[in-house]
Amino acid sequence: MKITDITLTLFTWSNLPKISYGAHAAGGGETKMGLLAIETDEGVTGHAFLGSATNGADSEAASLIRTLKPMMLSEDPFARERLNQKLWSRIRQTTTRAVGAIDIALWDIAGKALGVPVWKLIGKVRDAIPAYASSAVLPSASAYAEEAQRIKQAGWAAYKIHPPQRLRDDIAACEAVRRAVGDDYRVMLDSTWGYDFPTALRVGRAIEEMGFYWYEDPLHDQDVYNYVKLRQTLHIPIMATEYPMTGLESYPVWLMNHATDYLRGDVTVKGGLTTCLKTAHLAQAFRMNYEIHHGGNSLNNLANLHLAMCIPNTEFFEVLLPEEAQKYGMLEEIEIDANGLVRAPDKPGLGAAIDFDLIRHNAIAVLR
Repeated sequence: MKITDITLTLFTWSNLPKISYGAHAAGGGETKMGLLAIETDEGVTGHAFLGSATNGADSEAASLIRTLKPMMLSEDPFARERLNQKLWSRIRQTTTRAVGAIDIALWDIAGKALGVPVWKLIGKVRDAIPAYASSAVLPSASAYAEEAQRIKQAGWAAYKIHPPQRLRDDIAACEAVRRAVGDDYRVMLDSTWGYDFPTALRVGRAIEEMGFYWYEDPLHDQDVYNYVKLRQTLHIPIMATEYPMTGLESYPVWLMNHATDYLRGDVTVKGGLTTCLKTAHLAQAFRMNYEIHHGGNSLNNLANLHLAMCIPNTEFFEVLLPEEAQKYGMLEEIEIDANGLVRAPDKPGLGAAIDFDLIRHNAIAVLR
């Protein structure tokens, strides 16, 4: 089998609600998505999405076609490891999201060609995983509390707060959520790189007293020095490494300096399933969890789900809210069952039911 062509169809996603997850990411109104198609001489096509509600595909599409496509043509799509090394060799001319999209589509090809789900290629360890809800920035402490109550009543495993990144307001939101859901329900705080060290310490001490399950990304994404101090001072588990947007080589400094309790990443921002699998196994060697971040769009989140089925050292599947700002371009979306679980896909490849009619109707360009 050989790769014969790669195209990226840009299409619009309109009527998005106004959303924010912190100073790093906000959106609303309209964005541009990309459908990546890798075609082969045996009629098998692999797909991935590029873009999200807060990061349009148009910002990365040109480098994928200009820089990465020529490297892939006439190659064997089953040679994923060799191709992955080639893709990463050009990272200064492209992005990790573009690398990730191609890697995901290659896994999709392999599963379709062999007639099995991607998880079967890797090796499944579970049939289902508990889901947790991850908030947007909300207008008040009471709004967080109300949302957390709804999530608990729906049977989901946990609720995570993205706060407004203001010391007193953040603590107030955490207090309101804890009161609303009780002492036994799992809640987390993801401050999305919003604090300096003194603020991170004050907030961390507060949520430690409230029994929060983990404390995620309070400091700048590369502030290893202060993460070490924070972890030495607090007893609540610290979660970092979701960013920076680099590959496997970004993790050793965190491990060697004992700067985090968990490793973190997803198929979009870390360059695909291939990188995430390696990182999950690296974390496992240190008896650490590798918690999977939301994939940014419907199809890549499906790739995340295959990953979650295959690694023993991840606990939850993240569902970013509001869901109407995360689900687009698919006829069938990932659903949470009555027990708060997400189940393994059972169709070949990623098992994606892509809404090709919607994409054609909203297409604005096909990049070749």
